[in-house]
Amino acid sequence: MTLQERDKKHIWHPLKQHQTHPNSLGIVKAKGCILTDEHGNEYIDAISSWYTCMFGHCNDFITSRVYEQMQQLDQIMFSDFTHPAAVELSEKLIHILPENQAKIFFNDNGSTAVESAIKMALQYYFNKGDQRATFIAFENGFHGDTFGAMSASGLSVYNGPFEDFLINVHRIPVPNGNNHAEILEQLESIITNNKVAAFVYEPIVQGAAGMKIHNMNGLNQIIGFCKSQNVLTIADEVMTGFGKTGKNFASDHITNKPDIICLSKALTGGLVPMAITSCTQEIYDAFLSNDIAKGYFHCHTYSANPIGCAAAIASIDLLTSEEIQNSIHRIAKKHETFSEQIKSHSKVKSTRTIGVIFALDLDTNMERYGTLRDLLLSSFMKEGVFLRPLGNTIYIQVPYVITNEQLDKIYSTIEKVLDTL
Repeated sequence: MTLQERDKKHIWHPLKQHQTHPNSLGIVKAKGCILTDEHGNEYIDAISSWYTCMFGHCNDFITSRVYEQMQQLDQIMFSDFTHPAAVELSEKLIHILPENQAKIFFNDNGSTAVESAIKMALQYYFNKGDQRATFIAFENGFHGDTFGAMSASGLSVYNGPFEDFLINVHRIPVPNGNNHAEILEQLESIITNNKVAAFVYEPIVQGAAGMKIHNMNGLNQIIGFCKSQNVLTIADEVMTGFGKTGKNFASDHITNKPDIICLSKALTGGLVPMAITSCTQEIYDAFLSNDIAKGYFHCHTYSANPIGCAAAIASIDLLTSEEIQNSIHRIAKKHETFSEQIKSHSKVKSTRTIGVIFALDLDTNMERYGTLRDLLLSSFMKEGVFLRPLGNTIYIQVPYVITNEQLDKIYSTIEKVLDTL
C-alpha cells in the first residue's frame, strides 16, 4: 500500500471534506525549498508550508542547534523551573520586538497565542475591577481555531457551526486610505456603547483573507484611537512576523505599537511547534498581587520546550543575519518586477506585494474551496510548484533561502497556468 492509501485508513485531515477529497499526497522528504513525494516527484514549496519554514526545510543551522539542545535538556515543566534556552530566547525576542514589549509568555501554536492574548486582556481589566467582555476586530480577519481566536475571526467558512457560542466581537472595515474617518466614527460608537477590552488585528496583511494589504496610516490611527480610549491593542503577527513584510514585524511599519503581540509559525523556522504572547510591563504588572487569584493561571504542558526554544534562537540568529536580510530584499524586488509583469494579464484583476509576500486576484468569482480552486492547485502541482490558492487569490510566500531560478520557475508556472484558464 502507498503512504496515501495507508493514510486514508485512520487519519482525519484539517480543512478538508473527506467525502469529496479523500486523498492526501505523501511527502517523504523536504530540504531547502523542495518537497519530495513518495513517488520521487519534487515540488517548490512556494508558501513555506503555511509560512513556517522561512529559512528552508531542515535548515542545517537550525537542526544542528536543536541536536545540541537534545543532548542537554529535552523537556522540563515550566511552572516551577526555567532553563537557559528559554532565558536566551526571551532576551533575543525582546531585543527585536517593538520597544514597548517587556514580557514573554510561552504557548504552543498561533491559535493559543491569540487565545492567551484575549484572556490576558479580559483578566487585565478584571484584576483592575473593570470587567469588560467585548472585543473589536477587522472584517474577514483570521486568528485561529480555538474559541477566543475563532470569535475574533471573521471568515464564516471556519466559524459557521460555532457562531452561537462565541464571545462578543464588533467588526470594523480594514482601512483603505479613504475610509479612515468613517472607521474612527464607528469605533467611537462601539467603544461608547460597550465595555471593550481590546482590538484584535492582523497588522498590515490579512493572511487567510487572501493576503489583503491594508493602509498603514489608517491602521496607525485606529491603534492610536483605541489607546486614547483605554482599549488594549492585540497584534496577531503569527503570519506576518519574522521578516515577511520586509521588517522584523509588521508592527515595525507603524508608529503606534500594540500592547500585546502574538507570534508563532516562523518563530522556530517551522521545525517544531511553539508560540509566544508578548506584552507590555503595564499589562504584566496588573497580574502582580498578594491575591493568588490575580495571577495568570494559563499553561501548556510544553510551554517553553527547550528544543523549541533552541530552534527559535537559531531562527532569530538567521533572521538578523546579513545574508537573510539581503535575501528578503532580493525576493521583494523580484516580486515587484513580477507584479508589474503579470498585472496586465487578461485573467488578473489586481496584484499586491509587500516584503516576500506577493498576491494576485483572478478576475473571476470563486468559492474558497471550489472546483476552480482545486483545478488551480492540481495544475500548479503538475508543474512542480506547491501554491495553495485562497479563493480567487493566488499568493506566494517563499522561504528566504530560495534561489532566483526557483523564483522564476514559480512565476513562469503561474503565467502558464493562467494562460490555460
